[in-house]
This record gives sequence, C-alpha cells and structure tokens, in this order.
Amino acid sequence: AAHGARKMEDYGRFLALLASTLLVGFVSVILSLVWVLHYREGLSWDGSLGEFNWHPVLIITGFVFIQGIAIIVYRLPWTWKCSKLLMKFIHAGLNTIAMILAIVSMVAVFEFHNAKNIPNMYSLHSWIGLTAVIFYSLQLFLGFAVFLLPFAPVHLRAALMPIHVYSGLTIFATVIAAALMGITEKLIFALKSPAYSASPPEATLVNCLGLLLVIFGSLILWMASRPHWKRPPAENAKILRPIGATPDGTEVESTLTKHSNADKSDLRSNTEAARKQNIKFDEAGQRSTM
Repeated sequence: AAHGARKMEDYGRFLALLASTLLVGFVSVILSLVWVLHYREGLSWDGSLGEFNWHPVLIITGFVFIQGIAIIVYRLPWTWKCSKLLMKFIHAGLNTIAMILAIVSMVAVFEFHNAKNIPNMYSLHSWIGLTAVIFYSLQLFLGFAVFLLPFAPVHLRAALMPIHVYSGLTIFATVIAAALMGITEKLIFALKSPAYSASPPEATLVNCLGLLLVIFGSLILWMASRPHWKRPPAENAKILRPIGATPDGTEVESTLTKHSNADKSDLRSNTEAARKQNIKFDEAGQRSTM
C-alpha cells in the first residue's frame, strides 16, 4: 500500500512537472509571436524583415518546443501500454517536424541576408546554430537507420543507445544556447532608439522569453534524466512472466518480485537491475514487432 501511495505521489509530481513544462513552452511560442507581430515587422515571405521573423518563431516552435516534447514522449506513463514501436514513430515524427521547421527557418534567414546583401555565417550564433542543425540531422538519420528500421543488430542498438540519448540531450541544450545568442544579437541590432540599454518594453519582453527558454530546457532535461520515470522495458516482462500469469499494469513489477530476493517493497531498484540485465531481450523483442 505504501508503495502504491508512493507511486501515485510520483505520478502526480510527474504530471505537475509536465503541465508546467508545456505551459512554459507554449508561453515561449506566444511571446515569440507577440515579439515579431507587435514589435517587429510581422511575418511575410518576400525578402523583407518579415521573412527574417519566421526564424525566431519557427526555431522556438519547432527546434525548442516540439523537440523538447519529442525528448520526453517515452516518459509519459499513459503511453507505457502502447507498443514501443508506436512510440518510436511518434518520437521520430515529432523530431522530423522539428527538423523541417528548423530548415525552413534557416532558409528564411539566408534569403533575407541575400536580399539585403548581409553576409552569412559570420556570427558565433550562426556557427553554433548550424552545427546544431547538422548534428540534429545526423542524429535523426542514425535514429531512423538504427532504432526504427528492423535491420540493425541488437548489439549495435545496445551500444548506440547511450550515445543517442546523450547526443539528443546535448543537441537540445545547444539549440537553446544558440537561441539565447540569437535573440540577444537581434535585440542589440534592432533596438536603436530607444537603445537596448534603455530597457524598452520590447527588451523586457524578449529577455523574459530568453528566461522561459532556459526554464523550459531545464524542465525537459530534468524529466529526461530521472531514471525512475523511464519507460519500463515491456519485453522483459513478457520473457520473465511465468506461464499462465496475467498481463496487467504491474506486470514488470509483479514478475520481478517473484524473481527477486531483494526487498519487495522497493521494486524500483529491481526494475532498474532487470532493465540493465534484459536490455538485449528488450531490443530483440522490439525488433520482432516489425
């Protein structure tokens, strides 16, 4: 009973955190729109400043908000009953949408620069931003090739998974860093009278947008790095479950308890141990779902 209460409390904490994260992300997107529509020249696609403005809006919508959701999608407890394959498609799909929006936003900047004879790729912001886009596309390609398509051998998946996770989180953090550099640069260039140093309302709004991006990134990284919010490896449960046992919501736990001499009240560590032990079964099982 105590364990059940602890799980519910943990679930409640997760939901509160998820709601806060979605709210912060959503408000960031709204603020980027308020910025370009109210304080700047709006949105257009004609080589003017309105075309440039697609850049911050699409980066914050796609490369920050949608990528953030893609990172934590496996951690949503109500999806743990869905097939892992379906979740992989959702994860890959959201990342693909983020990639497309990031590319469109880059095209907007290059077209605007070329129309106005502004040099491309001179700023640190552009170097780091382009690096993030290149590594993100590589990550996306390798993710599809290794984890989604059923051809990669189990040992390759097991070896690449920690690298895939680390790279994804690092690229995400780099995108937020590049976004902060970009909005700072834009404010310094754009605010002439009154200057940025005079703290006009636009400066305050966009500084707040930057703070929200940091908060959003921190919340996503926190949720993504808690081991106990990890999707339980469903395939081990099928392998470990005694014949005739009924599959239910606690299948992983009930089965592992039978197979474990450890303290029955704390199943978390058992689940962790089984996950490490059975990652190969897990991957093999996923491959058989194709």
